[in-house]
Amino acid sequence: MNHQDLIAVLSCHGLFLDFSKEELNQVFRAHYYEKREYEKDQVIHFQNECCRTMDLILSGRVAVQNLDCEGNVMTINIFQDGDVLGANLIFSSRNNYPMTVLAQSQVVILHLHKELILELCQMNRTFMIGLMKAISDKTLILTDKISAISMKSIRQCIIDFLRYESQIQKSQVIQLPSSKKELAQRFGIQRSSLSRELNKMRQDQMIDFNTKTITIKNING
Repeated sequence: MNHQDLIAVLSCHGLFLDFSKEELNQVFRAHYYEKREYEKDQVIHFQNECCRTMDLILSGRVAVQNLDCEGNVMTINIFQDGDVLGANLIFSSRNNYPMTVLAQSQVVILHLHKELILELCQMNRTFMIGLMKAISDKTLILTDKISAISMKSIRQCIIDFLRYESQIQKSQVIQLPSSKKELAQRFGIQRSSLSRELNKMRQDQMIDFNTKTITIKNING
């Protein structure tokens, strides 16, 4: 992706909609950013690493994961094209990544340094408001995840997931958007615990499933 391609992509992003291409050309001529590519499963930021940039995902999927002392992996959230990472950390007095950021596919990221973010905020009020919204949204994602983990049983997590996907897919036969291992990480549990609960739900005639789908039979009881 050359400079003009980058400007074309940025001009379509919500944070930059109020900038003209000329303004973007001018501000992105400075050396306050870098564009990097990452391979699948490559670590983008390690847990406890100092956050020095705000990252804009230009393409690909990125996972934010927590690894506990027993080696269990919990996927807090998946981010993709257009999403922003690090906005809630870069200006914090405690600006270390609390979790690991990992590429789930081939990823292209635009790393924006603090000096550039400050300049963009001063230039454009819409950018500043969009940045504040991104920070607030990331805080809510973390709060919701903590609430879900601390209060819900494994079965309730599965039921909530199935109801959500059934509404999105408009079907009682849910095409799994990820592997069962990734689904277990999303719930913050071992894959064996997920498999055990799925089998119990099948025995209770609530669902049926195979490697690629889960069929809802009765989850309203």
